[in-house]
Amino acid sequence: MKLTVALPEALALSLALPLALCTGLAAHAEDEAPLPKLGPNATPVTEATDYLRAAPAPDYWAFAPYVKPQFTSSACGVATVTAAVNGLAGLPANAEDTVMTQPDLLEAVGDAHWSEISAEGGDGVMFDDLVTYATAALPVAGLEGYGVTAFKPADASGATLDTTRKWLIQNEESSDDALMVYFNQGVVTGDWDGPHVSLIGAYDAAKDEVLILEVDQDWYIPYWTPTTVLLEAMLKPTSEEHGVLEGQTGGLVRLAPQS
Repeated sequence: MKLTVALPEALALSLALPLALCTGLAAHAEDEAPLPKLGPNATPVTEATDYLRAAPAPDYWAFAPYVKPQFTSSACGVATVTAAVNGLAGLPANAEDTVMTQPDLLEAVGDAHWSEISAEGGDGVMFDDLVTYATAALPVAGLEGYGVTAFKPADASGATLDTTRKWLIQNEESSDDALMVYFNQGVVTGDWDGPHVSLIGAYDAAKDEVLILEVDQDWYIPYWTPTTVLLEAMLKPTSEEHGVLEGQTGGLVRLAPQS
């Protein structure tokens, strides 16, 4: 976003910060050198296609078509849940049926708080909110036989990293489940500090890299990041500038058939 009038630097920065929620918006002084689009911890999918060409990558092909830009700067949570349930449900059978949109899902779930925090300028979701609203979205999408489980890492230990990899390996086996990640986006992209939600698109176990299907499409396209970096991003607490989200850490939220 570019301001069209000259403002004092401190005021311009204060106006820019609320717009950064759930997005890759970064506020920089005019005399600072521009940052690269992606830092050293993220590789755009356009520059790393080998895995998707050689492996089945069931999640990528099932979910990528349903990942749409978040419809507000605070709607990364609802955008990701919408992509997940649409991918699990598949393309509607009848010509008169539309593919569910983010506003459609909010209206169908009918939770005023979710709508409020997803609106432009809203607070955005906390990790527990993501679990709650993903659960509420399942029956709306006709996925009554599905349930939600979550993994919220507490540290960067080897055991925690192993558990993260197990969740990624399990998710990569088929497109019967969907895996969402709540993380500090700037740890991965390198250009800001803030909480974000997106969908896991693939896991390359040989390289130990995760493909993030970004809903923040004003700023990014899908990118790969090492699993160790993603764990770091899930563990980094949200800074105080994000108000009620201060201190939030992330994790993985899985939508899958109940046994």
